[in-house]
Amino acid sequence: MGEDRYSDKGSIKSQSKKTKKGLGTYLSQVSRPINATEKYFKAHSKIFKYVVLGILGAGYVAYFIAACVLDFQRATALVVLTILAVVATSYELLMKYKGESISHFLKPAVRCFQSNLKWLKWVFILAVVVLLVLWLVLDTSKRPEQLISFGGVCMFIVLLYLFSAHRSMISWRPVFWGLGMEFCIGLFVIRTEPGLIAFDWLGKQVQVFLDYTKEGSSFVFGDLIANIFAFQALPIVVFFSSVMSILYFLGIMQWLILKISWVMEITMGTSPTETLSVAGNIFVGQTEAPLLIRPYLKEMTKSEIHAVMTGGFATIAGSVMGAFISFGIDASSLISASVMAAPCALAISKLSYPETEESAFKAEKNIKVACGDEQNILEAASSGASASIGLVANIAANLIAFLAILAFINQALSWLGGMVGYPEITFQLICSYVFMPVAFMMGIPYDESFTVAELIGTKVFLNEFVAYEKLSELKSNRLNGMDEVIGDERQWISVRSEIISTYALCGFANFSSLGIVIGGLSSISPSRRSDISSLVLRAMVTGTCVSLINACVAGLLFVPPLDCVGIFRGSAFNATDLNIQQSTPCCKICNFGNTEHFVYCKFEWNSSDVFKNTCE
Repeated sequence: MGEDRYSDKGSIKSQSKKTKKGLGTYLSQVSRPINATEKYFKAHSKIFKYVVLGILGAGYVAYFIAACVLDFQRATALVVLTILAVVATSYELLMKYKGESISHFLKPAVRCFQSNLKWLKWVFILAVVVLLVLWLVLDTSKRPEQLISFGGVCMFIVLLYLFSAHRSMISWRPVFWGLGMEFCIGLFVIRTEPGLIAFDWLGKQVQVFLDYTKEGSSFVFGDLIANIFAFQALPIVVFFSSVMSILYFLGIMQWLILKISWVMEITMGTSPTETLSVAGNIFVGQTEAPLLIRPYLKEMTKSEIHAVMTGGFATIAGSVMGAFISFGIDASSLISASVMAAPCALAISKLSYPETEESAFKAEKNIKVACGDEQNILEAASSGASASIGLVANIAANLIAFLAILAFINQALSWLGGMVGYPEITFQLICSYVFMPVAFMMGIPYDESFTVAELIGTKVFLNEFVAYEKLSELKSNRLNGMDEVIGDERQWISVRSEIISTYALCGFANFSSLGIVIGGLSSISPSRRSDISSLVLRAMVTGTCVSLINACVAGLLFVPPLDCVGIFRGSAFNATDLNIQQSTPCCKICNFGNTEHFVYCKFEWNSSDVFKNTCE
């Protein structure tokens, strides 16, 4: 019996071995064609890659043509994005495969240009000065108030020169090139029809994009998003931060920043590191942009560190811009102000604190941009949202603290003023007198300059959120047809003053940001803490001047909209008496049937039939 038991166990083991062997043989036979297919795909991966890309490309072309044929206006955004993608891809491919050939071909022309650079430089400067003088004479002859804004630009440059850290060491190349680039961008955005259309379209697309925030915030907060600031504006910061993180993961942000910094670097002659950081400030905040140059910060000169901080103070982050747009601030003006501020920040920084040392990165050609550690898009989106928690909390906490402090200061000033018969004294009133000359030199009408001066003081001593919230209130009052002045208090300001104020307030330069910058940069490079601390106040003042110069340029270039109400009212609703030259632009602008444009044109009548008939 014992032998039978052992023999049974042996037979079971032998059978299990056969079964395992048979299963392994079967699986290996099944996997053979799979392995062969995998090897074939690996061996011909490039061919399959091009085939798939070709199919996708052909499908997209068919879709693109169909969209344009069915409704070209509806497909405008698709057309713009496609053109940008094609241009960017073509440029990259051209530089990759033909860059050396093009460089070799252009070498004789470059040598010729460099050998004649001295006299060509003076010819160029003379031509620019003559054209600028002619433009000022011809353009400001129609609107002399624009000359005040030009005087404001000159005033700030002279003041910055007088208070420069090293006047004898100033290099005027970055100063004039930076201001020239700022002026050209402003001229394109504010005065040319393509620029107006492009940035107006871009602003509307940004507004539409930001509206998607409501889908997430309404799910979390429900009906609370309707009237409560914390649930209405702050979720936009979270959404925008998440989107920016995705764009960084895809490499789109790095590509944009590198191209913008390259243009500024070759024209202004600044070092790659400081230029890269300032270019990054167009899209990200004052503590995020220096992360792009983290490995280089410890070896940068004091002038370069000053430029990095000035760039942070002179601009606003994209995520915060989204919150300001939700206030009702003009989106196209905010976008153009951020773009214009980048070259201006570098220019004014080099005027306020010129380079006195030899930069270690002047000849550096391949500055590497720091990237995130995310493994996929979902992780990038999640980390971006998580990173915004601190920013959102910081915004909310600062608003609570500063508005409470402002109320206390106003009450204290009123109490002190009441002792001598002036209980109406407030912080805003003091700011209105202190900053009134600044507001006036930006091109603000005298009677409105006190109100704008309040906004500037609020922005500098408190923060830009409080200032923009007040500006949005003034704009809302104008659009709602409120009386211009009630009692002694102005309820709204003109469109021109709104636009100039939007540029003047566009920046993080305020006393509450000093600690943020010192802490942020010191954590990146602890060895430079003393330099950062000694330069931060000058950088904040310089950043404030950048925003104010931006506002002066906007005031110089801005053309006020037609007073269509006055034109139609003067015609006494009689089309025969109507000046066709004046009425045609009004009919185009007001686009009867669109209530938004009615408000913009400030029509005071409930019925639009008369105006519609007049235009027809």
